[in-house]
Amino acid sequence: MYRKDLITAEIQKLAQILARVMGLKLEGKLAEANQLFEETMEGGFQLPKEILENEDLSVFENWLTEGNLPPEKLDSLSEFLYYELGVSQDRNQSIAPKLNLVYQYLSDQHKIVHLVNLHRQKTIQQYLR
Repeated sequence: MYRKDLITAEIQKLAQILARVMGLKLEGKLAEANQLFEETMEGGFQLPKEILENEDLSVFENWLTEGNLPPEKLDSLSEFLYYELGVSQDRNQSIAPKLNLVYQYLSDQHKIVHLVNLHRQKTIQQYLR
């Protein structure tokens, strides 16, 4: 029960950070939004920038399987990655396959499938071509 409460509190904090990142983007403060995004990837998800930006998809896949993040946190990660799409073509090409892996991992390893995620998987197919 205590672990569940900690995870819930952490997810709420990450949701607030995501809202702040999105707000900064809307205000045109892209550098600040990017810095907060990178800090959150590293601090909140233990996902170093080098792994996220690595072109070799297997590096991210290894991080995903070895990281052993709880499904709630992986779902939160998918939110952060989803809202990174559309920044630039290069960013789309980097993020979309990794986001697809997160959705697949949630489905395969945790048996979690959200209708929102299914719709998003269809949406990100345009970035995977």
